Amino acid sequence: MRRKFSGFSGLRHRFRPTFVVWITVMWLMLMGELSLANLLGGLVVAVAVVLLLPLPAMPVGTLDISWGKLAKFFFDWFVNLIRGSIRVGWLALRPAAPPKHAIVEVPMRVNSELVLTLAVMLYNLQPGGAVTDIDIANRMLTVHLLDADTPADLDREITSLKDMERRLIAIFERSPA
Repeated sequence: MRRKFSGFSGLRHRFRPTFVVWITVMWLMLMGELSLANLLGGLVVAVAVVLLLPLPAMPVGTLDISWGKLAKFFFDWFVNLIRGSIRVGWLALRPAAPPKHAIVEVPMRVNSELVLTLAVMLYNLQPGGAVTDIDIANRMLTVHLLDADTPADLDREITSLKDMERRLIAIFERSPA
């Protein structure tokens, strides 16, 4: 049996107008000037990127987002960002020896790879620690901790990561009511 050439039948699945608008806006910001030439150039670049470099669909079908908890989480995360910046700044400037650091493995209980990615990204943006390895199959993170002078410091950092995990599960992976 001979298959007919379907041509550009997958084109409608690739073309995402929201991405075209977003990329065009980013192009205009990069150019620093709003002009017809920059707008048209941005549209050409955006359409080329969307059609020639398609991204897979986001696996959001199983997510049930609690928007109120998400807003509170991001407010608390921003407060912790400021606190962490001050703490790391003090560790760098204080008249003492550099703090001991540690590398620990922390299991994660999230079900969604999207939520795991979000957790890693948010943790890496916070000063004082960084995820150095991700074992997706076993949901295990290897984390470098900057301030691990005492077991209490280590426990504080691990508890902070586990708290973030607990809150992300409550926001994104809660059972539908």
